[in-house]
Amino acid sequence: MHKPIIGILGGVGSGKSFVARLFGELGCLVIDSDEQVRLAYQDPAVLAELRNWWGGDIFLPDGSVNRKAIAGIVFNDPVQRDKLEKLIHPWVAKARDVQMQRAKDDLSIPAFIWDTPLLLESGWYRKCDALVFVDTPFTTRLDRVKQTRCFDESDRHHREKNQSPLDKKQEIADYVVVNTADADDLRRQVREILSRILAKSF
Repeated sequence: MHKPIIGILGGVGSGKSFVARLFGELGCLVIDSDEQVRLAYQDPAVLAELRNWWGGDIFLPDGSVNRKAIAGIVFNDPVQRDKLEKLIHPWVAKARDVQMQRAKDDLSIPAFIWDTPLLLESGWYRKCDALVFVDTPFTTRLDRVKQTRCFDESDRHHREKNQSPLDKKQEIADYVVVNTADADDLRRQVREILSRILAKSF
């Protein structure tokens, strides 16, 4: 039987990755696009293309990519952002498909979870069988990005303005989890949603 693909939606700092990990606790295979991007930035072909575009200033002394330098370029220039996405997104999609292909016959894995920051913006959400929106209060999200990413309100706003509005993400979602400080309640919600998804035929 086809394993459902479950995409996670939400705003910056909403706890999407934590929700994805909760699905992982239930046996789902979590595919972390951020991790795949990190691997893409180690690919010699990708590195050569980036150097050709933007020179040596986007590299750290050890030769690795300075992702903050790249972010400074693409966040302020839609053309450059589009160019980068056309390089990185196919790499990530291929790596993701390889992961799922390897796991497709593993009966212990009930579903695939796509933890992808730009799931809606990239159009990848269309390949998902179910979409889960993580609804988190604004103040909680802001506190979280301040603590974990050293973002301030300006940084958070700058990143979110390049993403689809939260109301649109929630509108297209099939399920909503409310992420408060109660991890046990969130775990209960995730378990219930997974049960409902698996009860359907795909």
